[in-house]
Amino acid sequence: MDQVETTTPRRSRLGVDLALLALVGAMLLAAIGAGASVLYTSYYGPSAFVVRYLDLLSNGRAADALHVPGVALDRATLEKSGITGTPSEAMLRPAALAALTDVEVVSEKPADDDGTAVTVSYRAGGHEGKTTFLVTQDGWAGVTPNWRFATSPLAVVDLTLSGADQYAVNGFEVDRRQISAAGAEAQPLDPLPMLVFTPGLYSITVDTAISTSKGVGVLADSPLATTPVSVQTTPTDEFIGVVQQRVEEFLTECTTQQVLQPTACPFGLEVRNRLSSLPVWSIATQPKITVVPDGGQWQIPPTDAVAHVDVGIKSLFDGSVEEVSEDVPFQVNGTITILPDGSASIRVGSPGEVPQE
Repeated sequence: MDQVETTTPRRSRLGVDLALLALVGAMLLAAIGAGASVLYTSYYGPSAFVVRYLDLLSNGRAADALHVPGVALDRATLEKSGITGTPSEAMLRPAALAALTDVEVVSEKPADDDGTAVTVSYRAGGHEGKTTFLVTQDGWAGVTPNWRFATSPLAVVDLTLSGADQYAVNGFEVDRRQISAAGAEAQPLDPLPMLVFTPGLYSITVDTAISTSKGVGVLADSPLATTPVSVQTTPTDEFIGVVQQRVEEFLTECTTQQVLQPTACPFGLEVRNRLSSLPVWSIATQPKITVVPDGGQWQIPPTDAVAHVDVGIKSLFDGSVEEVSEDVPFQVNGTITILPDGSASIRVGSPGEVPQE
């Protein structure tokens, strides 16, 4: 009898093979999808765009960071953000950047107007920080999206500097007249608005022959924010020494006037009788000068001193002559103005003025 072959086992095996192929295909598609997702996140997504910008800052590539889409600002955008005046771009350079390390993406979330909010953490100059950037799509490059900052990551540090015209930001030295929109006409207390990259730590220091200050650090971590900073300097020992010398020279010059009330000088003697000889003045005790802030300039607070006078006095009553040798206490005060050329105009009392230094 002939045997009849059945196709059931063969069809069963074919079904298993097709199922396996389908499973492999699904796994392959999943892998491709996962790989595409990783590529998108790492290279083509909004987080990758932000990280590339931060990498430029980390490597001191300020010029390249400025060319990242959405970073540069125009006047209309500044005014819309409430930033008035003309902030200086002097800090948008490698020399003014501090170290930026340990950059990590914290989150990536949809934002208003079809944008994306990317939050990153980092260490700026040793200080931990966190900043959220708003990013929006800016067309396509083939099959991959382009991105730009919807809100510029630049910010403003608005510096008020008292007692100095020169200062340094992260070691980069600048002059008030280079930063101020008023140029050479800049006044001592005029605010000095400066555009800076965010995130970034900016340390402001003063170290000149006239004044000094400890470092004042500003962590710029909010795009398009304005951070006011006030720095009050203190006079250097060298500067105080120069003022002391000039005041002593001024007072010594006053003693050359052989009158009871030396002109434009802070000391004198009043008598009701006549003089039998011209007065001879000297300074018995020179003032110990201190210098304190006075707005954007400096002043000499009232300081005790003693002059000495030798003079002959003739009585109007009986014509007798008395030789007077007397100490005359007085006080010295004054103002100090730093001139545009860096010299100091020191005015003792009013209107006496001592030579410039």
